[in-house]
Amino acid sequence: MTKRAARVLRELPRTLHKDLMTSATDPNGRYGQPRWLDWRPVIMVPLVLLAVFLLVANTNQYTFELGTGLLLGLLFAGIQAVALVVTLYRPVPAWWTSVLVMVVVTPFAANAGSGQMVFPREGITVPDRVAFPWNGAGIAVQAGVLFLLALRVRPRITAEALTITVLVGFACGAAVPWDDGPGPGVAAAVLLVAAVMGAALRGLAVARTRLVVQEELTAEERARRTLLEERNRIARELHDVVAHHMSVISIQAQVVPHLVDNPSDELRENVEGIRRNAVDALTELRRVLGVLRSEDPLPQAARHAPQPTLDRLDELIGNARGAGVEVTAGTTGKPRPLSPGVELSAFRIVQEALSNAMRHAPGARVRVEIGHGASEVTVRVTNTAPGRAVPPSPGAGHGLLGMRERAAMLGGEIVTGPTPDGGYEVAAILPAQPPAGHTAPADPAEDHR
Repeated sequence: MTKRAARVLRELPRTLHKDLMTSATDPNGRYGQPRWLDWRPVIMVPLVLLAVFLLVANTNQYTFELGTGLLLGLLFAGIQAVALVVTLYRPVPAWWTSVLVMVVVTPFAANAGSGQMVFPREGITVPDRVAFPWNGAGIAVQAGVLFLLALRVRPRITAEALTITVLVGFACGAAVPWDDGPGPGVAAAVLLVAAVMGAALRGLAVARTRLVVQEELTAEERARRTLLEERNRIARELHDVVAHHMSVISIQAQVVPHLVDNPSDELRENVEGIRRNAVDALTELRRVLGVLRSEDPLPQAARHAPQPTLDRLDELIGNARGAGVEVTAGTTGKPRPLSPGVELSAFRIVQEALSNAMRHAPGARVRVEIGHGASEVTVRVTNTAPGRAVPPSPGAGHGLLGMRERAAMLGGEIVTGPTPDGGYEVAAILPAQPPAGHTAPADPAEDHR
């Protein structure tokens, strides 16, 4: 403890120089300041009126009580009044200015209080005393400057400024016989209260700002986690689809030699290579899939169930109707074979859109349309305006984020947005056979419903 105290004392001059020898507009930047300081032009109006009142009061004291003369009294009082206003913009220089004016005026106060006052009728003589350095107006100036300073700087700088102000005030007052006005203890208490109030308000602002920053970081982390979870879910489903086809390739390659009379050794070797590569790829896919599913909360049977396709769309709509949603469905065009990834993604887009409608538009009617084109399939899910009050959404969900991920992965497009009648629409266009090797990156900053 002794070594630490000695180190603090050695570093004190450097610390004071760093903290109090600055002319920065915002010594600590904008971080942690009360938001109402952004309205400084508006705050200037009452502050200027207060400064004018203190200017008149201090000019009267300096001129008539301290004998500085009108010009000097007006100059000293004006500097202090301006310092009070400038504290909003340059707190440390303004505080130094108010302290220096107090020091400069001290000799005038000492001379004014060094004489005697004679009362002939009463036959008494008393020492001539003046209320300096902290008369009513003087205390108001110093307290106002310290309060505004405390709103803008760290508590350590506020404590340093308060200590220097009180010590300099005591030193100046020691040379001047104190009047019957506010004593040094009362003045010091007022200054302490002003500094503590300013520091407390700044502390609340710092806590509020940190809370806002933490909430933003939490929201970003939640969105990032949602994106990763949805990508993992898509990866698991696609692994299932690919694994199925690799199994088919392996079986067909094993059957080929039995379908040919007297197959050549070259054919047997090539077919065996195909089968072996398919089995190796299938083994790797299962290993990766096991990693992706290591934290899957679904039961074992559900994990390895076949992935859904548009053939199960009626079952999905039936479940929604069973939950009390009025759903109508329609199909246009001639259905044609689709790639497994497109079948799965189309089904999931309808599933997510129905879930969003039930969650965000209770009581609304929903229309599901599947359009088969020459080279693409169109999925459109539209709901009307909610039939009753919509409960607040508990944070970020997987809905539109997963839809965009699926459409981008297949090289398709998706458009979402409100309808003129107050409802919501999701429209996706997916290629019937996505380009080979197409992997479009998803934008994690996309908004989701």
